[in-house]
Amino acid sequence: MEFSVVVPTLNGRRQLVGCLDALRERLPTAETVVVNGPSTDGTSGMLHERPDVDVLVEIADRNINVARNAGLEVAGGEAVALLDQGHRIEDGWAGAIERGLEGSDAVTGPTHRPIRGGVTTEAREHRTVVGREVTYFNGGNVALTREAIDELDGFDEYLETGGARDLAHRLAGQERAVSWQSGMGVREGVETDGGEDGDPRVVSQGGSFVGNEAHRRWGLKYRALAYRLAKNYGPRPSVLRRLAGHSTVDGVSSARGVLRGEVKPTAWVGGGSAVTANTLIGLKDGLRARASDRTTRRNPYGISGRRDRAVERYDWR
Repeated sequence: MEFSVVVPTLNGRRQLVGCLDALRERLPTAETVVVNGPSTDGTSGMLHERPDVDVLVEIADRNINVARNAGLEVAGGEAVALLDQGHRIEDGWAGAIERGLEGSDAVTGPTHRPIRGGVTTEAREHRTVVGREVTYFNGGNVALTREAIDELDGFDEYLETGGARDLAHRLAGQERAVSWQSGMGVREGVETDGGEDGDPRVVSQGGSFVGNEAHRRWGLKYRALAYRLAKNYGPRPSVLRRLAGHSTVDGVSSARGVLRGEVKPTAWVGGGSAVTANTLIGLKDGLRARASDRTTRRNPYGISGRRDRAVERYDWR
């Protein structure tokens, strides 16, 4: 199987070098597409000097899903893998993709993250949402068939985080299978700060509702969660219950900091307000998006929605 590898990058030159070196060592024949930008750390110059990069797309938008779509748009393989800039593929990665796509539309595998005294490995994550079996995947280690990419029109560019989870819901909505292959492993070469789906541009969730930056992160998380649930499932009571359940668990966890005297009550209330406001915005925008695209694609902001992502494109194929 001929496939392409798309690597979005943003100010991650050191991580990216390790990622590309591992690709060159273990998969020298794959078409490699790097989507850069807007980086300010010399990444562009470094990429121009690498003969193993087939296409370089420079973009001005910091949205990870715009970067993913820019790469999917130009990739020429019959299947396309998405790889995080901080991940290094392991032996057997390409073979696992081929096996996984034999009977599925997408395939993913474990990410091995270094911790003190060893490594931790994520397991397959799947759950039932409104009667639909959804298999989640890391957006920095997944491969999809060209047919699935075209039918789903790539990622939803409204989302700043959670784009891979939204795509998982839409794959399930079209009854497309997602395979898990333990051999499709990647290892974090250096410490990264990824979001909930492997997004290097969004700081990971966690901690309390405290501080302006924390308020922004929690707001992004809940706006994305509300948006994708409303867009994919509509105004169902179960959607509201799921949102309430998530916010309750996170709110109680943060409230423990108030009880321990680590967090001021006013700061905790401010975080809760950010969650509430962004949840309502996400619900409104999700329902609007659902009305805009009533097909099973559920993607009014996909690849076909615009043609101005690339600022510059260098094609050395």
